[in-house]
Amino acid sequence: MNILRKMFSRKWVLTTLLAFAGTAICIRLGIWQLDRLEQRRAFNHQVESMRAAELLDLNSEVPEDIASMEWRAVTITGNYDFENQVALRNQYNAGLYGFHIITPLLFDGGAVLVDRGWIPAESDSPPAEWRMYDEDEQVTVTGQIRLGHGKPAFGGVADALPVDGSKLNVWNNLDVEKISTQMPYPILNVYIQPNADVGDTVPPIPFQPTIELTEGSHFGYALQWFTFATILFVGYPFFLQKQDD
Repeated sequence: MNILRKMFSRKWVLTTLLAFAGTAICIRLGIWQLDRLEQRRAFNHQVESMRAAELLDLNSEVPEDIASMEWRAVTITGNYDFENQVALRNQYNAGLYGFHIITPLLFDGGAVLVDRGWIPAESDSPPAEWRMYDEDEQVTVTGQIRLGHGKPAFGGVADALPVDGSKLNVWNNLDVEKISTQMPYPILNVYIQPNADVGDTVPPIPFQPTIELTEGSHFGYALQWFTFATILFVGYPFFLQKQDD
């Protein structure tokens, strides 16, 4: 019997469709891994190119395309606005639960949010208690430009502003765009993550994420999925030939 006729015979048509569907799924997963590989390469390039750029002094210049400069080293001198600071919940330091305190820094060119770092959770940590971490009137912050983020694609809880128009003090995500809507003045569409000192144990304790500039296992996973697709697509007809009608 012709193999194609056998594949689409009443006895084997469902199995054939499942084999084709499995092949298509494996190919799609392989393409997805290649997409992830390109995203990883783009991320690595962004980090490496920004780290190679010279230190950006925001007191001298605020580039219009600053949102494209994530991970670039930056410095700024200004005054913190402690009245309008907020906190980011679910943050840990040495296994201890707490918050990251996010404070606007006012300077001649405007205002920008600064992730000043981890503070312990004192009861519900209302804004009045955060004032114990107030700093000198004028400060110089050196760190990296970071982009804000809303709810992650998987997991996490989205932030919703109170319907009565009151201020949201504690956030699930460092969503610069949303936080800016409750500020009494415009702020930049990025935030600053100050450099961390491993010996710093006095809150607020700055934090810098560890970044591995590798391509990961995406290419290997893509090859695996394409191999599975080939086995299904090529191997299935050979399997079928050996089956009795």
